[in-house]
Amino acid sequence: MFHLTTALDAASAVPLYEQLYDSLAEEMRTGAIPAGTRMPGKRRLAAELSVSVNTVDAAYQLLAAEGYLESRERSGFYVQEYLALPVRPETLPAAPAPLPPAAQPERPVRYDLSTRGVDPALFPFRTWARLQKELLYSSPELLTHGDAQGDLELRRALAGYLEEYRGVRCSAEQIVVGAGLEYLLGLLAPLLPGAAAVENPGYPRAKRVLENNGVPCCCLPVDEDGLSIEALTRSGAAVCYVTPSHQFPTGVTMPAGRRAELLHWASRKPGERYIIEDDYDSEFRFDTRPLPSLQGMAGADGPVIYLSTCSRSLAPSIRIAYMVLPVQLLPAWRAAYRLYSSTVSRFEQQTLARFITEGYFTRHLARERVAYKARRDALTKALNGAFAPGELTLAGLHTGLHLLAEVKQAPPDPALRVAAAQQGVRLSLLSDFDLTGETPGLAGTFVLGYGSLADDACSSVGETLRKVCTAAREASVTE
Repeated sequence: MFHLTTALDAASAVPLYEQLYDSLAEEMRTGAIPAGTRMPGKRRLAAELSVSVNTVDAAYQLLAAEGYLESRERSGFYVQEYLALPVRPETLPAAPAPLPPAAQPERPVRYDLSTRGVDPALFPFRTWARLQKELLYSSPELLTHGDAQGDLELRRALAGYLEEYRGVRCSAEQIVVGAGLEYLLGLLAPLLPGAAAVENPGYPRAKRVLENNGVPCCCLPVDEDGLSIEALTRSGAAVCYVTPSHQFPTGVTMPAGRRAELLHWASRKPGERYIIEDDYDSEFRFDTRPLPSLQGMAGADGPVIYLSTCSRSLAPSIRIAYMVLPVQLLPAWRAAYRLYSSTVSRFEQQTLARFITEGYFTRHLARERVAYKARRDALTKALNGAFAPGELTLAGLHTGLHLLAEVKQAPPDPALRVAAAQQGVRLSLLSDFDLTGETPGLAGTFVLGYGSLADDACSSVGETLRKVCTAAREASVTE
């Protein structure tokens, strides 16, 4: 007579056939019911367990579907061979101990001066919602798969916008749309011809993405004109990742002469050297006319790969970034990724396409520039008013959504970080973007983003940062 080692519980919320399945499967896995065993008939087992034949049949069918049993015509069910996983004698590693509770609760953030923030109040809620609603009801085909490079309508709209406002020369066929710069850079990395040079101080995320995708990186110094071309030439790199319009984080703009040198470096080895131009916040230039993009200087068949995003101009959660590939890289891209699916919702793509082509985007950017320029001016006024003349030097004011504030005779950076947290200030220091950890001359400089800073908070930020410096000095003296 066939016996189970566990009983079935009629009062359980788990159906009886599932209980029977679980019990039999466990005995087969452990070898308690060996391979080749002929299982008892359904009626016989049902009578023994005091359940219906349907319950046993459902359990047997499920076991057969998962390969535990084999059904043989006019013979019944037989247990199949099961290769159990070996049991390791050693014990599992202990779980890491939980972090001890903080001695004091974390202070709330009073001033958000992080560099990635934007002002959600500036988002064009009404227009965006109306366009998206119209598409939702009128374009059911957007529920289907789209082009791997992005919808053609959006790529055409981007090509027109980039040509008019950034001097980018490209066709829609050269544009790839993806969910964020990191995603696009990760796809691009395997197509690059060799090691990459990155700016230092610079954008740590770009370096990490490239390295995670097999591209070794070297860190090259930045001077008052941007990346050092002399250091680039010595490095032996085949790729150069730069932010020429507004170097992150120093804020310097690469002048036309240095740009020409950089393009000349790439052109000396056609097809073997590329420049990745990250134009992440070029829309926000307040005091002077922006220089055309590097890509525009090089042309559609030049060695520049252009990257930009809507994270700053619209919102970080709208994951729409785009890349303009040189013509010579298109065959390799399509061979590698033509079977991929676009990572951006087609409704979002088509909404942005209409937002651009119907003129809303340029009006939205103009509104943002006015708001952010006023916020920058209020912040700089507060900083200059709180610190003594010559005690604070501001830089990088002309473009983007952050500025640098260098403190004269500043206390050590670790003390500044602690004091800022104690005052409820979220910010970065220039040394946070040192990609080597060994670059001199970066200490004592705040990197102050004002994208998500409340307008009514600007007037008091300067005084709070002065308190941060004072508290940091006192703390460093007592140590």
